[in-house]
Amino acid sequence: MSLQIGNVKIDGNLALGPMAGVTDLPFRVLCKEQGADLIYTEMVSAKGIYYKNKNTDALLEIDESERPVALQLFGSDPEIMGSMAAQIEYRNFDILDINMGCPVPKVVNNGEGSAMLKTPKLAGEVVEAVAKSIKKPVSVKFRIGFEGIDENIVDFAKRMEASGAKLIAVHGRTRAQYYSGTADWDIIRQIKKAVSIPVLGNGDVFTPQDAKAMLEQTECDGIMIARGVRGNPWLFKEVKAYLEHGELIPKPSCEELVGMVLRHGRLQVKWKGENIGIKEMRKHVAWYTTGYKNSAKLRSKVNEINTYADLEKVMYTFLDMNQKTQTF
Repeated sequence: MSLQIGNVKIDGNLALGPMAGVTDLPFRVLCKEQGADLIYTEMVSAKGIYYKNKNTDALLEIDESERPVALQLFGSDPEIMGSMAAQIEYRNFDILDINMGCPVPKVVNNGEGSAMLKTPKLAGEVVEAVAKSIKKPVSVKFRIGFEGIDENIVDFAKRMEASGAKLIAVHGRTRAQYYSGTADWDIIRQIKKAVSIPVLGNGDVFTPQDAKAMLEQTECDGIMIARGVRGNPWLFKEVKAYLEHGELIPKPSCEELVGMVLRHGRLQVKWKGENIGIKEMRKHVAWYTTGYKNSAKLRSKVNEINTYADLEKVMYTFLDMNQKTQTF
């Protein structure tokens, strides 16, 4: 199934959701290779661009191999959002997404992210300002309420469409839930029925069966997978095989896992340098190896790595021990 987002056609309906500190360029490339049809970047602060924050430029970097890409921007000032959108439109993203779902206090306390749910009129003005400032299509990602489920959340979605959004992604949790409890897929279904633009469902998709259930229960146009893909870029391939052929692909072998971790490490070194790149791999290795034999002992060793050679050493030791069914 393809998606038409304004003048952008997506050949498929599986999206990699934006996750701060996770969906950086190296990880996005891996997810693209495994079958993600639309890639979302980590969220970027419009004020960060405005004030030329030194860390912002790296977040705006996109590799051609990732496309189509939705670059995610956050902010609550319509004028700044519009002008910064225009300033970065030359970059090689395809869709500009506006974050109205981030739950973290430092974002919410500035009236940004999921705090925008409390000011629907302002939220609409932000979308309208961005949509009028650029030719690329605009999308919005939001949650289903702030403290609890917002009784007007369907109207909020309709307002986003009326303000110029060409796609919405709905995370079926409130801000108060953060990532706990269960995502409410029925609200996603209600929103899908109420708007004419494509809707991506997001929340609690960790297996191919989850993906199929979400499509069936919400009738949404596509699926956004976020936490379910941490340490598991193969999930996109698994979901496609299940949706298209009813086939359940076996979990990656230990050899495949080690190969993916090392490739991820090489990409991190390429884009971020060895020091930062390998330190960031520590959390990824923990996610990759969850559920595998010897993973707890591996993680304690991974916390000490500083070079790619260190990463290779611990991963090959991990592989060797697992093949011999021994322990570290």
